Amino acid sequence: MRFKRVAAVAAAATLALGMAACGGDDSDEGTGAGSKSFAAGSTMERLNKAQKIKVGTKFDQPGFGQKGLSGKPEGFDVEIAKIIVKELGIPEDKIEYVETPSKVREDVIVNGTVDLVAATYTINDKRKERIAFAGPYYEAGQNIMVRKDDTSITGPDSFKDGTKKVCSVTGSTPIEEIKKYVKDVATQVVPFDTYDKCRDALKSGQVDAVTTDNVILLGYIAKDEASFKMAGDNFTKEPYGIGVKKEDTDFRNFINDVLEKAMQDGRWKKAWDDTAGKFGATLGDAPTINRY
Repeated sequence: MRFKRVAAVAAAATLALGMAACGGDDSDEGTGAGSKSFAAGSTMERLNKAQKIKVGTKFDQPGFGQKGLSGKPEGFDVEIAKIIVKELGIPEDKIEYVETPSKVREDVIVNGTVDLVAATYTINDKRKERIAFAGPYYEAGQNIMVRKDDTSITGPDSFKDGTKKVCSVTGSTPIEEIKKYVKDVATQVVPFDTYDKCRDALKSGQVDAVTTDNVILLGYIAKDEASFKMAGDNFTKEPYGIGVKKEDTDFRNFINDVLEKAMQDGRWKKAWDDTAGKFGATLGDAPTINRY
């Protein structure tokens, strides 16, 4: 009987070693190239062998992607990217973050400047003409931020009289959406390349409002509650996805698998709680992955 028990233990140990060699380890240890195995010729294999990756993200989005004291971006988008990178078997310190404002997100993917984009990137059909999306991993909604003492703006309809100026970012979904509500686009919609510039323009009185996704605005308000407040309710739905090359279906499917797993095992919620959740934004239920 003792011999049988020893043999069983030995067999179990051999099986465990074999499974580890096949790259099934998801622990914090052993995230080097040898700990993961991917299909030959895939983007996953290329990145894993290179042991480095370029991630496009925002540097000016509180709670999602904003440069911290470390000199690197911090936020929910960044944490989601880290989850994906870890599943590729690449150490976190081998991530190169590339600042990716809204207007260049498709360009940096198509040109190969980055390997993926996680940058409050709303999934829509127009963008799918050039790139592909994994996700969504979060659903935001467009809203409006005004100065703390402003009671004249209560929602997007407040711009229809033609007297109020609103700022948003060039190439973003929010700037296109708000154009539907203004009387004169040329005089009322003020575009900048970053939301930090919109915030500064609002504070100085150059514009009357800033519009973008609610979670981004909540981040600005949390940092300066004496100056800003939200005006009205969300008036759109903005599903955030991970941008990759249009033809790279295998990489998109891999990221979708990682996102689903993270939503189930608690990593997704922890990423939120550690970042945007601190500003009072609501996470809600995990969105359904769109495997188009």
